Amino acid sequence: MGVRERWKQMRAILRADIDAVFERDPAARSTFEVVLTYSGLHAIWMHRIAHWLYQRNWFLVARVLSQFNRFITGIEIHPGAKIGKGVFIDHGMGVVIGETCEIGDRVTIYQGVTLGGTGKEKGKRHPTVEEGVLIASGAKVLGSMRIGKNAKIGAGSVVLKEVPANSTVVGVPGRVVVQDGVRVDCDLEHHKLPDPFEETCQSLEEEISRLRQELDSVRHELEELRGGKKKDDYASV
Repeated sequence: MGVRERWKQMRAILRADIDAVFERDPAARSTFEVVLTYSGLHAIWMHRIAHWLYQRNWFLVARVLSQFNRFITGIEIHPGAKIGKGVFIDHGMGVVIGETCEIGDRVTIYQGVTLGGTGKEKGKRHPTVEEGVLIASGAKVLGSMRIGKNAKIGAGSVVLKEVPANSTVVGVPGRVVVQDGVRVDCDLEHHKLPDPFEETCQSLEEEISRLRQELDSVRHELEELRGGKKKDDYASV
């Protein structure tokens, strides 16, 4: 591939990164504003340079650049990670992306997301995120598994197993609550996903109410037994 073709390819990738911001962030007003102020975009662009160095075995320089990237943007991306075009990191503070992570095109990542490993294993140890996936604030996706196309990971979820395409996962640990045919109306409205914590609290409240009723019933029976014994004592006198 010649220099001109490589430059065209790079321009297309950079243009897709900018377009992703306008498609998914209603606050974006102009290209100049996006290029100048969006830390998620800065992090991805610096990572692309670090990844280029990493592929050519400039490991130390690549790591230094990734650490500088973290210092400037608050987003930590290992230079070995592979990131497709049109990826949008919104706000981004606290995002961590591991070395063997692979992220497809048009993925959306919110602040506090971790795409990490589960220990000190070698080889492929980070997630593969296919195109069109949305990962909401604070979600943790850990281990070498695949997140299928157009899947949605709810805020605060901890995902340890593979996620099918076109599905929605919530909870700790993550569980599929929507798959095929039932979709979230708007990618940005991830606050409308089911809340497993609220469901658990409601279930506990129902169980506590049932136990109270049983306790009241047992207490009532004990009082009746005591009352019956007192009558028998008086009768014997």
